[in-house]
Amino acid sequence: MRRKICTIGNSRGISLPVEVLEKLGLAVGSDVEVQLDEDRGRIVIEPVRPAAYPEGVDAGFAGQVNDFIAQYGPALKKLAE
Repeated sequence: MRRKICTIGNSRGISLPVEVLEKLGLAVGSDVEVQLDEDRGRIVIEPVRPAAYPEGVDAGFAGQVNDFIAQYGPALKKLAE
């Protein structure tokens, strides 16, 4: 499919058809990974899927742990030193 690059604020963007997004389970606000494949002259856009937790690990609890580390990680590193 052919698309045109457009200006979005100070950046550039490409609109994607809703049908394509729906097939990938994506919507407005979904996280994607954008990579440059210089060898092939391509831009690769892939959905970012949430990490799967081992059986018995609650996703809500894991999220709280991640939030705690994000907030207090630097202080914990300094204490460890």
